[in-house]
Amino acid sequence: MPSLYAEIEIDAPRSVVWRALMQKENWLYWNTFLFDRTPDRPFKQGDRLLLSLKRIASEAETEVEPLITLVQPNVCLRWVYKAPGFESEHVFELQDIGRNRTKYTHRENLSGVVVRFTLPFIRQDEQEGLRRMARELKRYVEQRMT
Repeated sequence: MPSLYAEIEIDAPRSVVWRALMQKENWLYWNTFLFDRTPDRPFKQGDRLLLSLKRIASEAETEVEPLITLVQPNVCLRWVYKAPGFESEHVFELQDIGRNRTKYTHRENLSGVVVRFTLPFIRQDEQEGLRRMARELKRYVEQRMT
């Protein structure tokens, strides 16, 4: 199963990073990769999100409705998007690395018959989107900590 990955260390406690991820209404201030179309609805296991995804600035947004499969406060958020022949699982993990620092990891696991045809075209842009989101989250959280 192909996987895309971004990881960054953030100078803030895990609870602060988690709060920034959970406050979807504030994503517009820092997140240029994922856009939530229902920012007033909290993350709740079993609910669907309505998201737009923008891999690169020149690209049109792609709308998806993933199912939230896990909300483990201060530790992990997971959702899955399925389409015929395609499945994308996003996993956001927070790990305490001491001294009020957090390791943020965002993985996207891809599966399905369509992946082998589409991955060569989206891999680089999708990977950059995950990395951009990690950098933006770090900047947003650390600026709010000062």
